[in-house]
Amino acid sequence: MNILLLEPSDVLFFRDGRPMSGSLAGHGAAWPLPTVTNAALHAALHRAEIENVHAHRRGRSGSYSNDEKHRDRKFGSLVTAGPFPELENGTWLFPRPLDAGKPNCTDATYHPLSKDLCASSLPKPLEYPVANAEKPTKDTPAPWWNADAFAQYLTPTSGGSPAFHKDSDFSDTESTYGIGLDPTTGTQDGERFYSAQYLRLKPHCRLGLLAEAWDKIDNDSSNKRDLIQAIFPNSGKKTAIIAGGQQRVCTVERPCGASLPLPRSLIDDFKIEVETEEKSLVEMFLVKWVLLTPAIFPRIDEGTSKRGTQRKGHPGGWLPTWICPSTGDVLLQTINEDERKRRRKLNAEGKGYESKPDISAKLVAALTGKPIPVTGYALIPDPDRAAGPKSTHLAVPAGSVYYFQCKNEEAAKKLAAALNWHGQGDFTTIRNRRSTLFGEKGFGLGICGTWHPHKGNRPS
Repeated sequence: MNILLLEPSDVLFFRDGRPMSGSLAGHGAAWPLPTVTNAALHAALHRAEIENVHAHRRGRSGSYSNDEKHRDRKFGSLVTAGPFPELENGTWLFPRPLDAGKPNCTDATYHPLSKDLCASSLPKPLEYPVANAEKPTKDTPAPWWNADAFAQYLTPTSGGSPAFHKDSDFSDTESTYGIGLDPTTGTQDGERFYSAQYLRLKPHCRLGLLAEAWDKIDNDSSNKRDLIQAIFPNSGKKTAIIAGGQQRVCTVERPCGASLPLPRSLIDDFKIEVETEEKSLVEMFLVKWVLLTPAIFPRIDEGTSKRGTQRKGHPGGWLPTWICPSTGDVLLQTINEDERKRRRKLNAEGKGYESKPDISAKLVAALTGKPIPVTGYALIPDPDRAAGPKSTHLAVPAGSVYYFQCKNEEAAKKLAAALNWHGQGDFTTIRNRRSTLFGEKGFGLGICGTWHPHKGNRPS
């Protein structure tokens, strides 16, 4: 994938779907969601007016058609990841895992608590509550870590130079006030008044983004070009792009030959020896999954799918749709690349396929943050949907932690390969995006580590 560094020429405005009137500032100074930068690149590709672009089919898999008039959507191959803060020295920052609650320290302080120590009323399929092993404190840990901090978080003996940053280290919030205008007269309407917040990045910070958009040349699948490289030529040039609301402009630099800066996960060594009440040691295979970007797991209603197959219901929300809501079993299946392509083709043709989960693991605990509203506005009318506000989704925030218990070492490795953003590969390709929606926009990237049960007495 290409690394894109976006440097704003002024303040940026990234508001969400919440009201912006009176004392409500619209949350315009929040760090942008992946949907914002993905939409900015889509618009940049359209403005570039690239010739002979392969058109993709319009609509979902249930409305598959071979009619060429349905091939009217360009740049459907665009996939992105980020944005993340990128500092002057090339350091990328990532959201802190929620189970690391000690300031300026990478130790996990929150741990799943045994049912023998604490009874709970947790919803299915959770078995263990998550409790803090440290004494209460008012100190707030920094929300951003560098990659070395994540490496030490996963492997305490890894060394490196962990760094912890606050929002104020690389950005400021500016507030302004405005008035409503009458569209007829162009003067103040005498009714509306609003305040707005803007994000101003400090000179040493940029928006770090990963992106690629492979396009067929002359409809030949063996002959492709990357459209991202076409509109952002090389590291010696900076190209303008509009990002966020109010037509705010950034310049884009594309460094050549850089490796992916995302934190690397554990791919094996998930065996933990746990001491029982009888003072004996028991081997357990424990995997935790930490989100680097938000993830969306929508509610699924029970019924008949567009393919005519029976669809099982799922509550969604904080619970991944690939987890059985009653038992906590992982419903993922290990498949090779050929099988993946076959399934994608069946999806495109509106056909179903049989899935046989083969990862013997179950979700036993979770530590998630406050949900994030994800919405947008469609400016261009779509044949399938009128222009206007898009559906609002609630996303699980980055930093949330999911705890799994596996049957054996093989199952733990399979689970890590299915959840790590790089799978079991060479850390150069994003292979897994485990968000049910908007995976292509950068939602659902995560890394895996191991976890230890809570030690000591019942928390007071």
